Amino acid sequence: MKKYVTLAVLVALSVYSIAEARVKVSGRGAKMNFSADSVPGMYKPAFDLMQQKCIKCHTMERTVIAVQTGRAPITGQPFNKQAVKAYGIKMLRKPNSDMNKKEIRDIVVLLNFLLDENTK
Repeated sequence: MKKYVTLAVLVALSVYSIAEARVKVSGRGAKMNFSADSVPGMYKPAFDLMQQKCIKCHTMERTVIAVQTGRAPITGQPFNKQAVKAYGIKMLRKPNSDMNKKEIRDIVVLLNFLLDENTK
């Protein structure tokens, strides 16, 4: 009997945690990405740009985890709006990023939106 109760509680908790996710995600592991359906139309160009540019150096999984947890997965540092701006500046200075100020600004705005959505 205890096994069934434990199983029921585990199923309930897993469903509850999935239902509470604000930013929808698709895929797992290296194929993890934000769901395009959860990005409003005004952010679609920045979302497409992020899909093209950011994966040159790392998978989208790193960005998704940072937005979901509020921590940068590699350093463990907080991933908030201030950190997003700092990462934007860092990417602007990288010679291989192939990004200009407007592109970075658009991606920073998108990431700030995703952070806000995740905290609702």
